[in-house]
Amino acid sequence: MKILSKIFIKNSTIIPMTAKEDIFQGHLYIENGRISALYRLDEEPSFALEQEDLEVIDGQDKVLLPGLVNAHTHAAMTLFRSYADDLPLMQWLNEAIWPAERKLTAEHVYWGTMLAIAEMIKAGVTVFADMYFFMDQVAKAVSNSGMRGHLSRGMIGFGPNAEVALAESEDFYKSWNKGAEGRIRVWLGPHAPYTCPPDYLKKVMSLSDRLGTGLHIHLAETMTEVQDIEKAHGQRPIELMHTLGLFERPVLAAHCVHLTEEEENILVEKKVGIAHNPESNMKLASGIAPIESLRQKKAIVSLGTDGAASNNNLDLIEEMRQAAFLQKVHRLDPTALPAYSALEMATIGGAKALGWDDEIGTLEVGKKADLILINMKQPHLYPVHDPVAHVVYSAKGSDVHTVIVDGKVLLRAGKLTTIDEEEVMAEAQKAALLLTAKE
Repeated sequence: MKILSKIFIKNSTIIPMTAKEDIFQGHLYIENGRISALYRLDEEPSFALEQEDLEVIDGQDKVLLPGLVNAHTHAAMTLFRSYADDLPLMQWLNEAIWPAERKLTAEHVYWGTMLAIAEMIKAGVTVFADMYFFMDQVAKAVSNSGMRGHLSRGMIGFGPNAEVALAESEDFYKSWNKGAEGRIRVWLGPHAPYTCPPDYLKKVMSLSDRLGTGLHIHLAETMTEVQDIEKAHGQRPIELMHTLGLFERPVLAAHCVHLTEEEENILVEKKVGIAHNPESNMKLASGIAPIESLRQKKAIVSLGTDGAASNNNLDLIEEMRQAAFLQKVHRLDPTALPAYSALEMATIGGAKALGWDDEIGTLEVGKKADLILINMKQPHLYPVHDPVAHVVYSAKGSDVHTVIVDGKVLLRAGKLTTIDEEEVMAEAQKAALLLTAKE
């Protein structure tokens, strides 16, 4: 694939995600992987369009916006898509997923991750926060695909592998943090309070302080979790993490469904990044997170898909729609989580939750060129009154036309440029059948 160092996207509707009133018709220029200039429609570019190393992309009838941020997933769990559906979370984990995961090999994780990356790129995701196993293979998939990854090795705090997980996490950080030309960041991944007791979490916090990195953890996902943690420790999950001092460092907290008012205030005060996963929470009947309340309190709220085994897709555009509708019906308020706020969660909110908002999440000069074009010239996106509402309420992942990460085109006219889609699907199918075969 020929990679051009300069890209000019012309004649598009630009949604920079700096403020709703900043939407305009115009052009965007990329040079050396960064956004070099933004122009209004009537402004002449300050460079010659006739250059050998310049790619021109026609943005006519398309919306240009920052790449979407999938703030919480388990990418290789694409291998368990449609396996063991319609079960409660703990039964699903204990009886189906964890037994199958015990058979995982590094090669399985690579192909499962590549399948997830292919799916995410085609739906406009340019960076994903992942917590899983064999994370060097996940990093390899990120590197090979050209995507951006915020990666954490999942850690379970009891059993023979507890100390191994700490050592492997440190090795993974040293090997891959800032890897793939800066497209990879590594945080630590203590799974959850019910799998990582306080003494173990203290070891994880100590390691995070030594490495100077953050933590990605599941918190308050189900009522059962909250009750069990309160029974064992005399505090609810968020309160316990606060008491332990977990939030004194950067934290990406997945789910945060069952919160008291006091716990909401803790998350806001400590600037915890909250990754909301509405479709997974609905499918597993975990509950409805108080996202509108958190948003009004200026919490850092983002959007994730969770793994494809509990969703069952990685379409973040669909996730925006569900997040908005879920808050409206739950609060009986049609003004709850308006379209622009849902889009913020999927872009700049996600970048903030990952601690990456200095580089991505908005279309501004100097930022990394992670951006997407959505094709609006389709019956379900006409007539165009409000492009933001269309993206959130009417669009589909399959409407994504172009995806650029770090100034490189990963999807051109709906076709992947760095991934052999047929090979990936074939290898993933082979791995999935081995993992789920009855013994």
